[in-house]
Amino acid sequence: MRKRKVLVTGSAGFIGYHLSKLLLEEGFRVHGFDGMTDYYDVTLKQRRHQMLLQNESFSATEGMLENLELFDQMADDFAPDIIVHLAAQAGVRYSLENPRAYIDSNVVGTFNVMEAARRHEVEHLLMASTSSVYGANDEMPFTEMEKADNQLTIYAATKKANESMAHSYAHLWNIPSTMFRFFTVYGPWGRPDMALFKFTKGIIEGTPIDIYNNGDMFRDFTYVEDLVRGIRLLIDEPPVRPDSKDDIEEGDSLSPAAPYRVVNVGNSDKVRLLDFVEAIEDALGKKAVRNYMEMQKGDVPATWADATLLQRLTGYRPATDFRDGVNSFVAWYRDYYKV
Repeated sequence: MRKRKVLVTGSAGFIGYHLSKLLLEEGFRVHGFDGMTDYYDVTLKQRRHQMLLQNESFSATEGMLENLELFDQMADDFAPDIIVHLAAQAGVRYSLENPRAYIDSNVVGTFNVMEAARRHEVEHLLMASTSSVYGANDEMPFTEMEKADNQLTIYAATKKANESMAHSYAHLWNIPSTMFRFFTVYGPWGRPDMALFKFTKGIIEGTPIDIYNNGDMFRDFTYVEDLVRGIRLLIDEPPVRPDSKDDIEEGDSLSPAAPYRVVNVGNSDKVRLLDFVEAIEDALGKKAVRNYMEMQKGDVPATWADATLLQRLTGYRPATDFRDGVNSFVAWYRDYYKV
C-alpha cells in the first residue's frame, strides 16, 4: 500500500520536528522544507533534521518559502497528498524589531504554500495560526466562534491574514483547509527565545530572568507532544463545504461558504506565570533571580483555550500537566547541554 505523503514546512523547527517524528512513526512519508534561518541557534535545527533523516521515509529541502522557484520545484517533485504548513517567522517580541521578516515569510511564503496546495489538489491543507490572533479580546476561554479583529502585533496580524487567505482559497478552489491556533507550546527541543528555555538557562547559570507584568500573567501552556497529536488527528478530519448554514453544528467554526475551519489546540488550563516559574525552580532544585518588569509592548496578560471543538472532531484533548511537561523539558535541557 502506498504511503500517504505529507509535506511539512518548518520541519527543522520545534513543532515541525515533533510532528514529522510522529508522522514517520505512524507510517507516513514526510518531506520537510525549512529555511534554517538564524533567528535562533541553527545547530538546534540541524540536529532535529539529522534525527529525522535517520528514517528512510523522511527527506528534506533547505530553502526559504519566499523562493518561489525552489519551493515549486520541491512541491512538484514530492507531489504531496497533504500539506502541514508550520514554517513562519515566529516570536511576538521580534516582530517589533524586524516586522518585514514577518511579511516576507508569513504572508508571501504562505501564499506560495497555498498555490502549491491548489496546484496539487491536496486532500487537506493544514496551517498554523496562533492564539495571538485573539489580540485584545478579553472574554475567556477563547473560542473559535468569537470575532478576532484586534491583533496587537504584526506577527499576530500576519497570522490573521493567513486565516483570511486560506478561507478565500478554500472557497475558490475547494481546498479542504484547517487553521489551528496554538497556545504557548513548550517541551523538549523547544525554542531558545521562549520563556521556558530562557528561564531554565538563567536559573542554571544564576543570571536574572525577566518576568513581565510583574508576574501577573496567565498562559495556556500546551505540551508539544499533545499539540502534534492534535494536528495528526486533525489531518484525518478535512472540512467539507456545507450545503447550507443549517448543516453546521452549534460551536463548529466550519465556514458556510467553504471547506474551511479554525480549531484551537490548547491545554484548556490557565496557568499563572509565577506558578510556571516555581515548577522550573522545583525541577532544577534551584531558585531563580527574578527581575520583575512592566508589560512588554504588544503582549497580552492572559491566554486560555476552549478546546471543545478539537475534542469533538478528534476525540482528543491535550491534558499534560505543566509540571510534568516542565520536568521533561528540564531533563532534555540538562542532557543536551550537559549541565
